[in-house]
Amino acid sequence: MQIPLEQNEHRFGAVNWMGLYTLAKRETLRFLAVWTQTLLAPLVTAGLFLLIFNIAIGPSRPDVMGVPFLTFLAPGIMMMTVIQNAFANTSSSMVIAKVQGNIVDTLMPPLSPLEILLGYLAGGIVRGVLIACVVAIALVLVLGLVPQNPLIALLFVILGGAFMAALGLFAGIFANKFDQMAAITNFIVTPLAFLSGTFYSVEALPPVLNRLSHVNPVFYLIDGLRNGMIGVSDSSPALGFAVCSGTTLFVCAITWQMLRKGYRLKA
Repeated sequence: MQIPLEQNEHRFGAVNWMGLYTLAKRETLRFLAVWTQTLLAPLVTAGLFLLIFNIAIGPSRPDVMGVPFLTFLAPGIMMMTVIQNAFANTSSSMVIAKVQGNIVDTLMPPLSPLEILLGYLAGGIVRGVLIACVVAIALVLVLGLVPQNPLIALLFVILGGAFMAALGLFAGIFANKFDQMAAITNFIVTPLAFLSGTFYSVEALPPVLNRLSHVNPVFYLIDGLRNGMIGVSDSSPALGFAVCSGTTLFVCAITWQMLRKGYRLKA
């Protein structure tokens, strides 16, 4: 019988700020403890993508949307790196806790479902923002790419981190084993990231694929970051912000319901 998580709520005021801070700190320190895997490795991966594309087709590829191909490509790779790592942060934390049986350490403290959700999201967002900053510094040094609209770029990095951290938490709650988590990553997260205009402008696609791309929320994340980084995009940043915010709130609402009901968390 599943026990609603809300029965475990405290009442230390409207919000248990200390508990929320502690959970967010735990999720942040968890990935900082292995920074070579969580921060350095994504930087190397992003660099390899740029290097391979530059060697393979970069010199002969014409400008895309009025900018050199590598300049066009860089924001897409940055966002792809951000969302993959934000997803991994929350999903791995939840699945490991369930498999090892220490999920009780998260469920027993006086934290409401919303506070647990926000605590996990904070860790994923922080990881995404830190990775974006590391990659951005590398792009300045290597390509001389300085963000044209830094606030827009930061906004979409935070949105990307929040959306994929929420999706990762949802997947982590749903999955009971690592192979289930791997299936979600391979068949949902990776296609969303690769088929979203990361390596191309969706305007070059056939009409049907173009319309399908506009259904993918990751397209708007990448397009919004591209606008912030190089000042050009396939769609309006305002539209992208509305779509990404709505999608993030939708996923958060579903995940909150799963936490509130103790779905796959309590026997």
